[in-house]
Amino acid sequence: QVQLVESGGNLVHVGGSLRLSCVASGFNLDDYALNWFRQAPGKEREGVGCIDVHDDATYYIDSVKGRFTISRDNHQNTLHLQMTSLKLEDTAVYLCAMVERARCPRILRPTAMTHWGEGTQVTVSS
Repeated sequence: QVQLVESGGNLVHVGGSLRLSCVASGFNLDDYALNWFRQAPGKEREGVGCIDVHDDATYYIDSVKGRFTISRDNHQNTLHLQMTSLKLEDTAVYLCAMVERARCPRILRPTAMTHWGEGTQVTVSS
C-alpha cells in the first residue's frame, strides 16, 4: 500500500530556510512523478512543484521559482522540499502527493493526484 509521510514543518522567520521531507512506502520514488502542494486556511490547495522520473527534472510555480528546490533520495525513498527566502505568504500546510505517471503534469491539479500525505505545517512570521 502506498503511504506518504511529511515532516520538517516549523515556525520560521521571514527570510529563513526550511527543509521538508516526505518518506514514501509501497512504491519506488524513481517510478513516479512526485509533487508538493500547499494549502493555507481559506484558500484552495495549490500545486508548488513537481519532480519527474526523467533526469530528475523539476517544475515550479512562478511564486516559488528561485527559492524552493525539490529533490529526491531514491535510496532512502524520500522526497525533499528545500525552501529558502521564506515569505509570509508561504505559510501553509505542505503536502506531498503522487501521480501515477512518470512525467510531471503540465498543470498541477489536486484532482490528478492519486495518493496524499497528511501534511506538515509551515508558519512564516515577521
